[in-house]
Amino acid sequence: MVNADIEIETLAEFDRVVARGSLSGYRIQSVNLLERTFALLSADTSAAVFLGCAMEPDAAVKVRADGALVFPPVPDLPFNPYRGLLYTAEELFAGLSEGYESTPDAQAYAWFQETKADGDVFSSMLRSLHDDAISDALDEALAGARVVGVMGGHAMARGTDAYRGAAELGRALARRGLTVATGGGPGAMEAANLGAYLAPAPDGALGEALEVLAKAPSFTPSVSDWARAAFAVRERWPSGGDSVGIPTWFYGHEPPNAFAGQIAKYFANATREDGLLARCTAGVVFLPGAAGTVQEVFDNATPNYYASAAGPTPMVLVDRRHWTEELPAWPLLRALARGRAMESRIALVDSVDEVPDALASLA
Repeated sequence: MVNADIEIETLAEFDRVVARGSLSGYRIQSVNLLERTFALLSADTSAAVFLGCAMEPDAAVKVRADGALVFPPVPDLPFNPYRGLLYTAEELFAGLSEGYESTPDAQAYAWFQETKADGDVFSSMLRSLHDDAISDALDEALAGARVVGVMGGHAMARGTDAYRGAAELGRALARRGLTVATGGGPGAMEAANLGAYLAPAPDGALGEALEVLAKAPSFTPSVSDWARAAFAVRERWPSGGDSVGIPTWFYGHEPPNAFAGQIAKYFANATREDGLLARCTAGVVFLPGAAGTVQEVFDNATPNYYASAAGPTPMVLVDRRHWTEELPAWPLLRALARGRAMESRIALVDSVDEVPDALASLA
């Protein structure tokens, strides 16, 4: 059975392993090996797998002769389908000074728009390879973490009380030692990632950051201005806390937010939705939202209802009026839970201030 111990995802890891003389059986994932020709010619590479590793032709011939499988890099792609690590905001927004349209994030979305309906099996295979690599990297990044999801709508504007509340929630959860995970986009998702980012900073930092962000309240009409405001906050507080964002190019008109320390961006939204909720081992918080958030409520409720995982995970819905009157998901959720193990794992609260204690009591 393959495990992460045989995966090599950085040049430093490669050097450590090859110093022992053998790469046999290892999976080398998206490592530039153009400067490691002698090492490849000298080491045993039998049964190794090279995924998207650039190497000199003679090195490639030798490792294939050893019996290794070599999946070469794919030219002219705005993304790496074999990547071994999650994205960072700096990586996705590289070139922002020239406008968002110049960034790798925007270019990957443009490629997706061009290829998603062309019926080309090669394009769909590349998307699948990429998303599977992201899932593998996400599992490794979250190993052993207590992950709590914060779900909410993308329309929540910076500068509003709701945005401040979501940010305060993210900060409170991070300060309790939880890893905050969101859908990785704007609005409530960005606010929760922002709070986690500023968790190590003094309390007053959040208020100052909110003032900076309020100058660009939405990603419309300008993603560039919206993103630049976020990077101005990051520059002011460069040593932010970690959290995870899990966005999708399926909704590529919604950019990822810059406050998640690690970003698992997918092409397939269904894979992204299921993967996000499945990894929230410490529970999920549902802030007021619309169709997408309602879908997430019941996507999360289904495995809890059938007890298909190790056990039901906590679910906390925030804003009684929203979830009982505007979009009355709570009565249906409570009816589904009645008499089942999940009944003791759901809660409805009035404000974000109540969420950390509610999660603790449900756990």
